[in-house]
Amino acid sequence: MYKVDLSPDPKEMAAIEARRNREKERQSRFFNVQTRGMGVDVKALNSQVEEQKLRDTTEQSKEATYGTYQKQYDLVAQLLEKEQAERTRRLAKKLQEFREQKQQLRNRPQYNLWNPSRLWMEFPACLGRSDPPCGLASLQCFAGEDRERATCLKMQQEQFTYGLERQLQEQWQVTADEKCVDMLSDQLRLAMDMRSTQTAKVEESHRVAMMSAMANTNKAQGPHQAAELAERQRREWQHEQEANFIEIQNQITSDLLTENPQVAQHPVAPHQVLPYCWKGMTPEQRAAIRKVQEVQRHEEEAQRQADQARVAKWGSQTLCLAQATMELQEQERELSAEHRRGLGSFNQQLAKEQKAQQDYLNSIIYTNQPMAQYHLQFNTSSH
Repeated sequence: MYKVDLSPDPKEMAAIEARRNREKERQSRFFNVQTRGMGVDVKALNSQVEEQKLRDTTEQSKEATYGTYQKQYDLVAQLLEKEQAERTRRLAKKLQEFREQKQQLRNRPQYNLWNPSRLWMEFPACLGRSDPPCGLASLQCFAGEDRERATCLKMQQEQFTYGLERQLQEQWQVTADEKCVDMLSDQLRLAMDMRSTQTAKVEESHRVAMMSAMANTNKAQGPHQAAELAERQRREWQHEQEANFIEIQNQITSDLLTENPQVAQHPVAPHQVLPYCWKGMTPEQRAAIRKVQEVQRHEEEAQRQADQARVAKWGSQTLCLAQATMELQEQERELSAEHRRGLGSFNQQLAKEQKAQQDYLNSIIYTNQPMAQYHLQFNTSSH
């Protein structure tokens, strides 16, 4: 997009040259009347037929081996299934026998609660052979008596022993089941490992057979093709080395590894650079940037000093205003105090005059006090 005059890729040129040489060699072999054969290459066809027969035989042997292993694995699986079914049947039979022998109805703890003959067996009709016959209304058992205590204790001991034996039997059965499951898992895992090992061996043998067959086929085709293959590989390696040498030389002599700043200049927009060719700024550009930074630094310093001067001026003005305000407040306090003193003296003068006026009225004008008769007459005239 940016560079128009790009040199061709050396690897691509080497590949094109190699293909051209191979095509020339093939044409020379075809058009050479001394080495050209007319008709069909019988030896090549026979070798292909033999190779196909060998491949078919190998596939058939592989399928036969796989079928044999599959039959063996199926037989092992059937035996394992039969063994598991037989084990399950034996466990079911033992469980049924255990239930019939140990879990009978009369051995259950709840048998005495729902026994249909409980009422008949609760109070015996006759306690002994020497006991006289009792009537229908005769008392045979009194409160607090426990004639069957020994029998009850014996039954409790038997039930406790039976419970312990059943727990031991269940634990033994659980342990046996776990061992059986572990054994089956080990057998299955072992069979799977053997199958995978045998499959890997068969595949390896088939691969070795195929490789040997291919090697024999290549040998049967003659040493001429082997020599041609070696010569072709040598030419390809030589072309690759030449292409690598050309690429290294181009990298060394090109502008990619140099410090030429003109390489990064954009051919259409001179003020832009090519990112993939830019090697950094030139000393002149760095000096110009430093100069601009120095000017900016001086401007910032001047601005900072101007700001400091303005702040100092505002501070002095604020201080002068504070002092003027304090002086005005002091003058206002003095005027207020003087006004309060004048007002106090004026009030005292007024108080003295009012007191003198009141004394004059009380001592000279209002000397006669009104009597009760005066008030009575005043009230009568008002009515």
